[in-house]
Amino acid sequence: MSSREARLLRRVTTASVTVALLLIVLKLMATISTNAISMMASLIDSTMDLFASLVTLFAVRIALQPPDEDHRFGHGKAEPLAALAQAMFIAGSGAFLFLEAAQRLIRPQPIDTAGLGILVMLISMLATVGLLLFQRHVIKITQSPAIKADAAHYGSDFVVNAATIAALILANQGFHWVDPVFGTAVGVFVLFGAWHVGRKALDQLMDREVLDGSELKIHAIAVGHPDVKAADHIRTRMAGRTMIIQLYIYLRNDLDLAHAHVIGDEVADRIQGFFPGADILIHEEPYHESFQSSEHVKPRSYL
Repeated sequence: MSSREARLLRRVTTASVTVALLLIVLKLMATISTNAISMMASLIDSTMDLFASLVTLFAVRIALQPPDEDHRFGHGKAEPLAALAQAMFIAGSGAFLFLEAAQRLIRPQPIDTAGLGILVMLISMLATVGLLLFQRHVIKITQSPAIKADAAHYGSDFVVNAATIAALILANQGFHWVDPVFGTAVGVFVLFGAWHVGRKALDQLMDREVLDGSELKIHAIAVGHPDVKAADHIRTRMAGRTMIIQLYIYLRNDLDLAHAHVIGDEVADRIQGFFPGADILIHEEPYHESFQSSEHVKPRSYL
């Protein structure tokens, strides 16, 4: 990782924590003032974002550490671990909102000083937009899964804040049922976000294959070398932001070991050109005319 990428990751995680703290203070004041479940929903969402951002802050700093004697493959999996923790925080907030919204449906309560709540939501939306623009810039450069998860939270926050304004306006006009119904809808939205973030984190932690057609591309690059007769046993996975690629290539059986490794290095360089930063392991095998690939290279997808 370049020093620029490391610097951007540190800055964006710090910015995320700062924005979360600002939004919590503003929304806490507005929740106390308005007594609205919709404001409470937004406050809980921002509180969970703070916890998630803190987890991301520490996880990114761990992931940036170079490999050591105890972690020869680096510390990249700290990022999907952070994303999984974020999913748990988000799921907890969604469950709480369901319970609180159900109580308000049974015992509706009036909304006070809706204007203050609307003002706070508008400030929150502006702060969220600024942070999202910064996060997307960093994601484009670093492809950090932890920052992607964090950006997903703040992206949902923008939608929640906009909907909160609508709920406050309607509730203030006498439609008191809108407030708890909105809280329930936010709970569904939050739980869906938790599932989405958690699934991606588990995919990395469980070393799931990179299911984007990479196998086909890797196979085409390998057999595109003039001295490679065939390729198979292609394996891919992600460790944080690093793609791990393993494969067998089959060469003429009269080549000496040194020449075979030169070809392997050339194939690795070609693959590296299409997958920058990837960790590539190539095993060279002798080719025979009776050779049949032990596996078919084809795109795979899973539900």
